[in-house]
Amino acid sequence: MSKANADILIVGGGIIGLTIARELVQKGYQDIIIIDKEKDLAKHASGRNSGVLHAGIYYAPDSLKARSCLSGNFLMRDYCKEKELPLLETGKVIVTRNEKEIPTLKELYQRAIANGARVDIIDQQQLAEIEPNARTVENAIYSHDTAVVDPKKVMLSLQADLVSTGKVQFFLNCAFVGTRGSSTALTSRGDIGFNYFINAAGAHCDRVARAFNLGLNLRMIPFKGIYKKLKKQKVHMVRGNIYPVPDIRNPFLGIHFTRSAHGEVYLGPTAIPALGRENYGLIEGIDAEGLAILFRDAVLFLANPKFRDVALKEPKKYLTPFFFNSASKLVKELHPRDIEPADKVGIRAQLVDWDKKELVLDFLVQKEENSIHILNPVSPAFTSSMDLAQKIVKDYFGK
Repeated sequence: MSKANADILIVGGGIIGLTIARELVQKGYQDIIIIDKEKDLAKHASGRNSGVLHAGIYYAPDSLKARSCLSGNFLMRDYCKEKELPLLETGKVIVTRNEKEIPTLKELYQRAIANGARVDIIDQQQLAEIEPNARTVENAIYSHDTAVVDPKKVMLSLQADLVSTGKVQFFLNCAFVGTRGSSTALTSRGDIGFNYFINAAGAHCDRVARAFNLGLNLRMIPFKGIYKKLKKQKVHMVRGNIYPVPDIRNPFLGIHFTRSAHGEVYLGPTAIPALGRENYGLIEGIDAEGLAILFRDAVLFLANPKFRDVALKEPKKYLTPFFFNSASKLVKELHPRDIEPADKVGIRAQLVDWDKKELVLDFLVQKEENSIHILNPVSPAFTSSMDLAQKIVKDYFGK
């Protein structure tokens, strides 16, 4: 294509890019281009996540995750109701697997209250009324506002909304390559001029940021989330969402049960260190960066005990017996024959502060002159997206 121009160029057609574009249009901006390297949207995290709208339970108070999650949940639910998109509002329970997890359960409850979430500490009898097959030691948490949507349908609806305004253009099959000066992006389909640049590139956000000399201390460590599901005749065993108490030192929630907006019940995801930002298969998605990622894994394994714990435990869950054992601790009744493979696989593109050798636990938003970069957009980014978009447009565009 010949050189294109836009007032605002957004790199990345995921949930963050689309909700920011939506907010900009609502605030009066009208010359926006969104580019994405894929030929269709929702090919990666925005279309591969569980669809769970989280309720702000896990995140440290005053973090950007905590400040955006619950409001984002309500905004996304309202959007799904307005557009008549699939929405399941069953809440969720968080259960303990042993007595050692009870203090962490109480810590989660305190975080949830501090973050404004509607949660209750419930006993075993109350748990049985909500989720008859769930089991816990002493108490559990019930989250009223956890819900489930169909992420791909949300993405396609947002895309259609943006196109219908006539103010947003999508350039697909268009990969960001670099910049020339402070107002031209180089892409695989030619140059694009811009006044404002928004990096919403998801798993590739750190690469894009480096073109602006930002995020130089960040390194990507991808984690693979594989799922299984209950056979159709067994989905009655789970009404909504059954989660374990997680290890709150790490940003992973553990294998859990989720009833999708269409009635299937998924088990997962794992958090297995992967060798590519799109390493969905055993080998698929491993590219030239694979060796660099393996090196980062090795360094982090030696330097960070929390990562080492994940790296030692999670790969075992590739094997069905270990996967099953992890899931079975959450429920009273589950047999290996109840479970079948699922084609759902996701990648958590986790950033690491390489100076500290620590996983980044919060979203990062950085500005450099006329560019804004949304970094580490991992869970609950889908839930938070609409609120996060409002905050970004207000803070960086003054509207």
